[in-house]
Amino acid sequence: MPVDADPDGDAAESPPDTETALPINELFHSLQGEGRLAGVPSVFVRTSGCNLRCWFCDSYHTSWEPSHAWFDMDEIVAEVEAFDADHVVLTGGEPLLHEESVTLLERLDAAGYHTTVETNGTIFRDAPIDLASVSPKLASSTPSADLIGEDEGSIRPDGEPVDPAAAERHEADRLDLDALARLVETYDTQLKFVVTGPDDMAEIDRLVDRVRDAADATVPDSDVLLMPEGTTREALDETRETVAELALDRGYRYTPRLHVDLWNDAPGT
Repeated sequence: MPVDADPDGDAAESPPDTETALPINELFHSLQGEGRLAGVPSVFVRTSGCNLRCWFCDSYHTSWEPSHAWFDMDEIVAEVEAFDADHVVLTGGEPLLHEESVTLLERLDAAGYHTTVETNGTIFRDAPIDLASVSPKLASSTPSADLIGEDEGSIRPDGEPVDPAAAERHEADRLDLDALARLVETYDTQLKFVVTGPDDMAEIDRLVDRVRDAADATVPDSDVLLMPEGTTREALDETRETVAELALDRGYRYTPRLHVDLWNDAPGT
């Protein structure tokens, strides 16, 4: 399924006459670029639709409303099986926004796939998930004109105007401590933070402590991952060394963005 990266594209076509369909933005075979499993050949199933609007998102065209085409479970599983990989990454957008993601994960589990779900941590669902890659969003993710900078005016890095209503909605919804605690308690979890600079660290430390207090499960430092913000090689060149040093200082784990290092910002990677 090819990528459709047009943020002005039409809304998703009506779903087929089934309760087990998902709006799919793209489905492709690549290397996992982030987290514990960086470098592992994987099939990526990217849903569209998200409840947040991070200004630095590398898939901004998946938010807010679902767009692109709907596919039923048989079609999605057939596409996955066409690739030579044992690992499937369900990502988005926010894949857990859709109840039908549980059906897909059940189908993939029955077929013997290892599954990673990449989620912003605001929604909990009971599903067969081998690794929950949870990326809680910090205050620095909110798409405000002030955050992006006066020199940028009111234009987001992806070229879209800053929408004050979107910023307010994002800020109100970006954290759900109960959902985070349930994810940590239920699944093998990595907490993956997008770091824009040293100013993020106090908030990360506080949030890790809050999750530890709320969850009836251990969250070791080795499960806290710091990832540099940047969707191009040039952007990563400006942030990766700083973020690596922050990880060393805290005892957290550093994660690369391998797909960006290898293929820059090419779609389908």
